[in-house]
Amino acid sequence: MFDDDFNEDESWNADDLLARYEAIRSGADKAFLDEDEFELVIEYFIQQSNEEQALLACEIGRTYYPFAAGILLLKAEILTQSQKYGQALNTLDEMEELDNHNLEAVLLRSEILLSQYKNEQAAQYLEIQAEKFNGKDKTEILLELSDVYDEGEEFDLVFDTLKRVIKIDRRNEEALQKICFWADFTNRLDESVELHTQLTDEDPYNALAWFNLGAALQSLKMFEKCIDAYEFCVAIDEQFEFAYRNMADAYMRLKWYEKALDVLQKHIEIAKPEDVIFEAMGYCWEKKKDYARARHYYRQASQLSPEDDSIFFKIGETYARERQWEKAVKSFSVALHLNKEHAGYCVAIGDCLMEMDVKSEALVCYLNAVRLKPGNKGTWMSLIRGLYLSGYYEEGLIQLEAARLHCGDKGDFNYYHAACLFEMGKAKEAMLQLEAGLKTAPKKARLFTDLNPEYLLRSQVSDLLGRYKKK
Repeated sequence: MFDDDFNEDESWNADDLLARYEAIRSGADKAFLDEDEFELVIEYFIQQSNEEQALLACEIGRTYYPFAAGILLLKAEILTQSQKYGQALNTLDEMEELDNHNLEAVLLRSEILLSQYKNEQAAQYLEIQAEKFNGKDKTEILLELSDVYDEGEEFDLVFDTLKRVIKIDRRNEEALQKICFWADFTNRLDESVELHTQLTDEDPYNALAWFNLGAALQSLKMFEKCIDAYEFCVAIDEQFEFAYRNMADAYMRLKWYEKALDVLQKHIEIAKPEDVIFEAMGYCWEKKKDYARARHYYRQASQLSPEDDSIFFKIGETYARERQWEKAVKSFSVALHLNKEHAGYCVAIGDCLMEMDVKSEALVCYLNAVRLKPGNKGTWMSLIRGLYLSGYYEEGLIQLEAARLHCGDKGDFNYYHAACLFEMGKAKEAMLQLEAGLKTAPKKARLFTDLNPEYLLRSQVSDLLGRYKKK
């Protein structure tokens, strides 16, 4: 191919070639270019985005070499780039009379048909052509066919075509990489397991096949088996980053956090630092209740992704678990600053402030959460619980009515309604609300008793709870 980035030793060749072409164009008798040199001149004009001169060079070249299929192919490429699809197809027809077994011509015709939105015609054409080629050329056509099926949203046919490629070339990197995604997308995971098990049996040092087997097993939630597949993958290729990622995820789903940390550490050693890896390590340490180490890795993640509010929220959660409320508030506040529309962050700050006995500010946070998510039951529950704990029982009842208007009549609301009524001395009405809650959401009775365990000392309450517990 013609390269416009010539080094100093080659520049005279380019100048000489173009000079000789200009001599031919101007009619000089002794000027001469062979067929390959004409193709280089045409490619030069293509790179210069000079369509007119490129086409002229094609026409001049054909007067000297009327049976030059390569020049016709270049002409078809130029016309395709200019979206002159009809002329391009006619040129390909002419070219194929000279060379009817040219891979580039097949792929170009497919590209033109796709550009004309003739997906079905392109697929039929490639299916026919695939039978005429063998080996690497055949796999190139089938890979193009898989892209055509993708364009036409024939997703199962994409998977089938990639399988055909792998049957021909079991080490075809592009097909192996793509089929991993399509197995999951088309939910043909069992078929993928069967295919890649056969591949690994026949070719046990095929790292991509082991990875794909692991990925399919992982999607089927067969975590221990998928880990075995990934182990084979990294034994063959120690630099296979995604195998370490997926293996760590499988270990985390099995709650084997120590092993997950070992794998993630290996990933850090072989790959560029990434926020998701540090975040996963923070998660593992958090699950091991080592909150200081969890924060260490979360902070490393935040340095790589300083605009990710969720990481600062996770840091706040580790402080909250240690009952370091002030530090938790600071981290939650950073998260809220980065994402001012996140109601959950308002609730988290409110909960910390309640623990710090700064109830008025906590209630403001809960009100902001309700304003941001008026259709969310959880934000209303936080607000009403805050009002109850602050002694604003009548206001709690008012907000309960507002909550029902936005979210419907939920059993959760009945429990809080009953608690407010008990505190207001309206025991009969409270018992009706408590029973309504037990009928609607019997498993959530702790919402009521956690507010004030002394309610269990009331015989009416304990009897009613006992009856529903037996049911």
